[in-house]
Amino acid sequence: MTLILTPIKQYIEKRDEGYSIAGTRISLDSIVYSFLNGESPEAIAQNFPSLSLEQVYGAITFYLANREIIDAYLAQGEADFHELQTSFRQKNPLLYQKLQAAQAQKQG
Repeated sequence: MTLILTPIKQYIEKRDEGYSIAGTRISLDSIVYSFLNGESPEAIAQNFPSLSLEQVYGAITFYLANREIIDAYLAQGEADFHELQTSFRQKNPLLYQKLQAAQAQKQG
């Protein structure tokens, strides 16, 4: 009996400064945040119909195997977002006030 080895699948691609599910436009961030929020792989796959369950498990496995690196990457992304948000608020205070008023009116 001869065993045929198949190439190891790559589930994650590094693009520019981010990570994506290989062959898709879906970010690893989306899968990881869903996973960290307690969603099951099956629920994540349902939320991203273009992904197979295998791809979701592959992404989660990649995250768990590289947790320290990916956690640092996510933390940097959050810090960058907050910096942009603060800059936006300082540069456009009137627009920000209008957005807050609209949000308050929508909620109230």
